[in-house]
Amino acid sequence: MEGKRTDQAKLSTMHPKVICCKLYISESQNGAVVDSISRIGQKDPEVVLLSKFEDEYYNRVRYTLVSYITSESSTGEAVFSPIRKVLLAMIEAAFSAINLEVHSGTHPRIGVVDDMSFHPLSQAATMEDAAQLAKLVASDIGNGLQVPVFLYAAAHPTSKSVSAIRRELGYYRPNHKGVQWAGQVLPDTLPVKPDVGPAQVSRERGATMVGAKPFVESYNVPIFCKDLLTVRRITQRVTGRSGGFPTVQALALFHGDNCMEIACLLDPDHVGADQVQWLVEQIAEEQGLEVDKGYFTDLSKDMMLERYFEIVSAAD
Repeated sequence: MEGKRTDQAKLSTMHPKVICCKLYISESQNGAVVDSISRIGQKDPEVVLLSKFEDEYYNRVRYTLVSYITSESSTGEAVFSPIRKVLLAMIEAAFSAINLEVHSGTHPRIGVVDDMSFHPLSQAATMEDAAQLAKLVASDIGNGLQVPVFLYAAAHPTSKSVSAIRRELGYYRPNHKGVQWAGQVLPDTLPVKPDVGPAQVSRERGATMVGAKPFVESYNVPIFCKDLLTVRRITQRVTGRSGGFPTVQALALFHGDNCMEIACLLDPDHVGADQVQWLVEQIAEEQGLEVDKGYFTDLSKDMMLERYFEIVSAAD
C-alpha cells in the first residue's frame, strides 16, 4: 500500500495538472459502435477512459476521459495534453459510424458529437488550462473536420453559458411526437454563427458544443408519470430559475413508457444529491406521484483523481 501511494505521489509531482473531459455522443443502441469508440479511448496509456454511461432511451453515451496537461510557464497557455489526440480519434470514429439523420432519442442533441465539457480536476490545474485545451479541440473539430462548433463558459470569449447557446439553437424543442429528437434538428444554415468552423451544417454530423467549466455531478431522479407538463413543473421548482437550488440545472425527459426522469447537473460544493432527492419527493407527493431513488451517472471528482493515479501508476 505504501509503495502504491509513493508511485501516485511521484506521478502527481511529474504531472500535477490533471484534466477531465466528458464526451457526449449521440448513440447507445448500437453496442458495436459504442464499444469500438471505447477501445479507441483506451489505446493511449497516458489517457484513462474512466467511465462510460449509456442510456437506451436517450440513445446517448458519455465517455469520461482523464489525463494530464502541460503548460508553458512563461505564458500559462496550455500547449499539450495526450487527451487531445485521443479525443480526435474517438470523434472521427463517431462521425464515420453514426448518421444523425437516422438517430432518435428522448434527450436533446444537435449533433453526433453533441457536447464536450472540460474540467480541471487537480488543484494545480486551472480553468484557463481547461479552456485552452477546449479551444484546441474545438479547432480540431471545426477547422479540421469542418463541423460547426459553439464554445461556452470559460472557453467562450464572453463566458456565454451553454444553456443560452442551446436556447438560441432551439436545442430544448423536440421535433418528433413532442418528446423525441429525431434526425437533424438544425437548419442547413445556422441561425447563430458558430465560434469555430463553417456556418453550414452537415445533416449527417450536425454541430458540436465545446466548453470548460467547474466540475459538476450528474444525478437523475426517476418519476413514475407520463405527463410531461407535470414533471416539467416539478423540474422548474427544483432549479434556481424557479426558486429551488440556485446551482442546479435540470431537464424533464421521457425515460420509458411509464416513467420520466429529472436529469440534474449539481455543483457538489453547494448542493448534494440527497437535498435534490428530498425536494423532488416533496413536490411529487403534492401531485400524488411516486418517485424512485435517483442515481449518479459518473464518479465524483475525488474518486476520478484517485482512480486515475491508480490506473496510471499500475501501468508504469
